[in-house]
Order: sequence, then structure tokens, then C-alpha cells
Amino acid sequence: MPAVHRITRLGLVNAYLVEEDDGLTLVDTLVPGRADALLEAARGLGRPITRIAITHGHVDHVGSLDDLRARLPDAEVAIGAREARLLAGDLSRDPSEPAAPRSFNFPTLKTTPDRRVGPGDRIGSLEVHAAPGHSPGQIAFLDPRDRTLYCGDALHSFGGELHVTDRGTLRFPFPSVVVFDPAAARRTGRELAA
Repeated sequence: MPAVHRITRLGLVNAYLVEEDDGLTLVDTLVPGRADALLEAARGLGRPITRIAITHGHVDHVGSLDDLRARLPDAEVAIGAREARLLAGDLSRDPSEPAAPRSFNFPTLKTTPDRRVGPGDRIGSLEVHAAPGHSPGQIAFLDPRDRTLYCGDALHSFGGELHVTDRGTLRFPFPSVVVFDPAAARRTGRELAA
């Protein structure tokens, strides 16, 4: 079974180092200023970060990407095609998206992805699955080796119960505040649970 290592900020923002045959796949990059913590975690495992996979473009998931790209120029960066457009500063809405989304909160990054990925693609051992709703082009990664699902903010289990992030809980309202399309988030929650 593959080993997974969680790196967290305040117990709310998470990134994951997934062990692969050729090194580590980093899933998400935390908030800005956390590249040192991520690199230190990889050094502690004695393995290089060979690829970076981004679930979606909110700052708590891509905040340290530009810094990591500068320090790990050979690591492959993979981002969903829709999110890559947003992170490049293209905030235009696709025809299938809501006319008045609840949130459109994306930083513009310097990093250009090496790969724009979509459902059915693989990043290392991870299978890419569509997970829109919290953001327009969010993707999730399923590791078929142990069935671990890395789904960004499509789902959360703060407080011990699994929730779709279209609505917050009293203890953890934050992801729901920036949900792009609540109806799509609910559909995604059902699909990922299945």
C-alpha cells in the first residue's frame, strides 16, 4: 500500500505527499509562504517531489505553487484545463456555468502547467476525476492502489461527518463561502461518494 503524508496549516488547509515509484506526488501546495514546510516534509521522507497535482485554483490550494515551481523546476505541474485558464488570469465564464456564480476567487499565477489534465488522465499513480462545483474546474484524484480520494474542497469531514461543501457547518463554514456553483457541488458530492 502506498504511503501518504499530510502536511497541514492550522489543521484546516492540507496538502499531501503521495509516495510513488519515482518519488513523490504533491497534491496541492497550501497557502503562500509554505513551500519550505512542503520541501522539508519531502526531505524528511528522503524522496524528491517529482510532480505537483492541483485540485483547484483557490489560494489555499495553489498559494505556494509559484515558489515551488522556482525551486523544483523539473517537477511536473498538472492542473485541470479549466482551472489553468483561471490561474492564468482568464476569468471568462463558460456557457455551461451559472450566470451569477457565488464566487470567482482565484489568484493569477506565474506558473504555467506542464500538463492540463481532465477526467481519465493519470498523474503518477493518481486517476483524474471531474469534481466541479466548489470551483468551476475542480478535479479530484483517486489512487487505485488503496482507493484514497484527494478531492480538494469538494467534500470535507471536519467534525467527523462527511459533508459536501455547498453548505457550511457551524464548526467549519469556510469552504461553503466560496462555492462557485452549489448545484454542481451537490452533484459532484454524490458522484464522488459513489
